[in-house]
Amino acid sequence: MAKLKKIEEIRHSLAHLLAAAVLKKFPKAKLGIGPVIENGFYYDFKLPRPLTLDDLKEFEHTMRALVMEKLPFSGKKITPAAAKKLFKDQPFKLDLIKEFVKEKKPLTIYITGKAPNTKYQIPATEYFVDLCRGGHVKNTSEINTDSFKLTSVAGAYWRGNEKNPQLQRIYGAAFMTKKELDEYFAMIEEAKRRDHKKLGVELDLFTFSDLVGAGLPLWTPKGTILRNILDDFVWELRKGYGYEKVEIPHITKKDLYETSGHWEKFQDDLFKIKTREGHLFAMKPMNCPHHTQIYARKPWSYRDLPQRYANTTMCFRDEQSGELSGLSRVRSFTQDDAHVFCRLSQTKEEFLKIWDIVHKFYGVFGFNLRIRVSTHDPKHPEKYLGDKKKWQFAESMLYEIVKEKKADTFPGVGEAAFYGPKLDFMAKDSLGREWQVATIQLDVNMPERFDLTCVNEEGKPERIVMIHAAIMGSIERFLSIIIEHLAGDFPVWLSPIQARVIPIADRHREYAEKITSELKDKGIRVDIASTGETLGKNIREGELEKIPYLLIVGDKEIEAKSVNVRERHKKETSTVSIEKFIEKIKKEKEEKK
Repeated sequence: MAKLKKIEEIRHSLAHLLAAAVLKKFPKAKLGIGPVIENGFYYDFKLPRPLTLDDLKEFEHTMRALVMEKLPFSGKKITPAAAKKLFKDQPFKLDLIKEFVKEKKPLTIYITGKAPNTKYQIPATEYFVDLCRGGHVKNTSEINTDSFKLTSVAGAYWRGNEKNPQLQRIYGAAFMTKKELDEYFAMIEEAKRRDHKKLGVELDLFTFSDLVGAGLPLWTPKGTILRNILDDFVWELRKGYGYEKVEIPHITKKDLYETSGHWEKFQDDLFKIKTREGHLFAMKPMNCPHHTQIYARKPWSYRDLPQRYANTTMCFRDEQSGELSGLSRVRSFTQDDAHVFCRLSQTKEEFLKIWDIVHKFYGVFGFNLRIRVSTHDPKHPEKYLGDKKKWQFAESMLYEIVKEKKADTFPGVGEAAFYGPKLDFMAKDSLGREWQVATIQLDVNMPERFDLTCVNEEGKPERIVMIHAAIMGSIERFLSIIIEHLAGDFPVWLSPIQARVIPIADRHREYAEKITSELKDKGIRVDIASTGETLGKNIREGELEKIPYLLIVGDKEIEAKSVNVRERHKKETSTVSIEKFIEKIKKEKEEKK
């Protein structure tokens, strides 16, 4: 924890040094905010012109010079009147001051360097002062001049609102040592090599079309195989716990979301459809309200519960263009969704069943999971449905479950869904990046809003609870993670093409076609290499497509009724019978190696 605090102080201090460097070059620059982020920091500016790479180099040079001056950082409280006077030429700072005053938050400033005691000025050459809550090094001598670097510039709307001015955001990376910085940039290069947006095209898994629209992925035959295999795997796990498949339409009347509470919270994120009769419909951004109506179709006895509905279906959200990113953030995505309608007394058992499904699924990919207990933010009750007692009850139940499982957990205050708390499963990929993957949510509010009940032992209506569960979350986002985690090297059970038969010459093609047909009959996904290409080129193409097994056939293989097997990423080859190769593939598929 001490090291984490220290690096955050360094990163925060560097954000201030960046602002000082920018002001030195652009004295009339308007300052936004400069927070610490994962692996570094950023600062937002309104500037007279777009920045260049040379500007970043100049800012870096100035920042290092400031570090070498061993400048102190000092903080002090300031009154709203003094703050407004101090930042009178800084409109974004005045905006923050107004917000802090409204929320009755104390105002503090931090000074870099030795400032006069009489007054503060912005811009300044001898020192820099910023509106800030603090968390800085005592002196710039604590910062290693070789352990930080400015990395990029991006556009950013003030406070993230597109109606506000657009600023230039300068990003920087910062660590305790140069070694850590170098390792970070090595990881960035590896991440570029594994980028799912690049590999997805190279492996012919998905594409985007300007005619269709941004954020609307189109899936090729190979990509569709991947999606279906993953979805089938999740279904096999769910089927073992008594789930039943349901199906729902992609649109709904506005009334459904008004009842659920989604309209009030998310109407700006919805794609809306107006019928020729003037009725307002919305494309579904989630599935839970539809599923409540399947449950509500008839009365249920307590003996009929739990009711477990599973539904893999597309959802649609009107994401802003600047937020779209490959498969990670899209406008159409596919949820492997499920909802359990059960009695309160059955909640823990159902949670634990879903927990087991999650760990079985992610265990196949080698992920070790830790759990974020995502609760509501008590400082902002207006963001959530339901009263305080319902939230306290639901959250206490989740804590009871993770305690029973002796799970590796951490808190996520404010990360709850607006209708209930949740357990978010976090997975680290092969590059050490952590992603939220599966989620289980406990909902005591939607059953109330839709008046969902069962008839209890006494013949009286009893309010039920609803559990939301997504294993992959969204197939698109999960594939973006798994493509990069595996660098496109899918295991045999998941690979769209498990083997490719390569005849050495045209006279070997008949045997190659016979083998291909035999493998297909045994359920192996196999194709045959193109005619007219050299053996070397066909092998190279198979390697680039990351096919697990290349089967070379020539005169020797025809005579022995065998195949020469070249395994992915291995130089050595082996000659085996067709029967042994089929047995090998079958075993790898069953074991999901």
